Amino acid sequence: MSCKIKEYAAELRENAKCLAAEGKGILAVDESTPTCGKRLADIGVENTEENRQAYRGMLFTTPGLGSFISGAILFEETLYQNHADGESMVEKLNKQGIIPGIKVDKGLKPLVGALHHETYCSGLDGLTDRAAEYYTAGARFAKWRAVLQITPDGPSNLAIRENAWGLARYARCVQEAGLVPIIEPEILMDGDHSIDRTAAIQEMVIKEVYAACAETGVLLEGTLLKPSMTVPGADCPDQSNPKEVAEYTIRTLLRSVPAAVPGITFLSGGLSEEAASIYLNEMNSIGAHPWNVAFSYGRALQHSALRGWGGTNVLEGQKFVLARAQANSEAAKGQYVPNSQPSSDEKLFVAGYTY
Repeated sequence: MSCKIKEYAAELRENAKCLAAEGKGILAVDESTPTCGKRLADIGVENTEENRQAYRGMLFTTPGLGSFISGAILFEETLYQNHADGESMVEKLNKQGIIPGIKVDKGLKPLVGALHHETYCSGLDGLTDRAAEYYTAGARFAKWRAVLQITPDGPSNLAIRENAWGLARYARCVQEAGLVPIIEPEILMDGDHSIDRTAAIQEMVIKEVYAACAETGVLLEGTLLKPSMTVPGADCPDQSNPKEVAEYTIRTLLRSVPAAVPGITFLSGGLSEEAASIYLNEMNSIGAHPWNVAFSYGRALQHSALRGWGGTNVLEGQKFVLARAQANSEAAKGQYVPNSQPSSDEKLFVAGYTY
C-alpha cells in the first residue's frame, strides 16, 4: 500500500462503509449539462444554470431524504454550486447526512484497434490533482463509468482489458487523494443476446477489473462496485422475470467480486422505476451476501420527481423522490412490496444511452 493510500486508509474504509450502510443507497445526479438539458426539455423547462440549480436543490432539500440515501454523485457544476438560498449544495447534503461524491471521468472516446463502436473512458491525466481539489471542495467519493456492449463479435478482449485497467488506475488515483472510488463497468442493455451471454460476459469483465485492481494496489475495502444487473438484451425475445434476473445477477457477482468489497450499488440501466425496485428486492430476498447489495440509481429515482417538479412544484417533486428513495431502501433490505409507493412503469431504456 502506498504512503498516500495509507494516509487515507481508515477514512476510505469508513466512508465506503457509510456509503454501503444497510437500507441506504446512492442518488446519481451526475448528468452532464447536455443530458440534463434533455431531461429538462422533456418537461418544457429551459436548460439554464438557474434551472439546473433549482432542480438539484429541490432534490437535496427533500425532508427525510438522508434516511434512505447515503451518498449523492454530483456533476462538477453542482459540487461548486450554491443553493438559491446561498448555502452550498455540499452543505445541504451534509446536513442530511448524505455524503457528496463527484463524477470524475471525462467521457467516452473511440478505442483505436477495437471494434468500430467500442470506447474507453478518458480523464486519467491529472486525475489525482483534480481529485484532491474535489476533496477540498467537500467530495468524499468518486465515480468513473466504463461502457461495454455485447454484440455477435464483442466485446473485444482489447475493450475489456483497456476498460478494466482504466477503472483500476482511476480507483488508485482517487484513493491517493482520499476519495472512495465507485467502480462502474456498465454492460449496456442494447442487443438481442440472452441472459446467459450477459452473465458470461459480465463475469469475465468484473474478474478482469479486480485483477487490474490487484495489480495497481487498490484498497478494496475502500471501494464500491456499481454494476449492471444481469439481464438479457433489450431486444431479446426471451425476457427474464425478476426472480431469474436476481438469481443470475447474484451468481455472477459471487463468482467475480471479492468479499473485501463492502458494497454493490446497482445502476438501473434503463429499467423502469418500479422494475428497478422489484429486481433489487428479489436479490435481497435470496439470502445473505458477502457485500451489502443496494442501489445507485439516477433515472429510476428521478423520473417521477422531475415530472412532479415540472420547473416550479418543489413539494410535488420532493414527494416523488422521497417515495422512490424509500421504496429502494426497502428493496435493499428485501422488504419492498410492489407498487406500495408511487412509481412509474415506463421503461427508461434508451439505445446507445450517453450522459
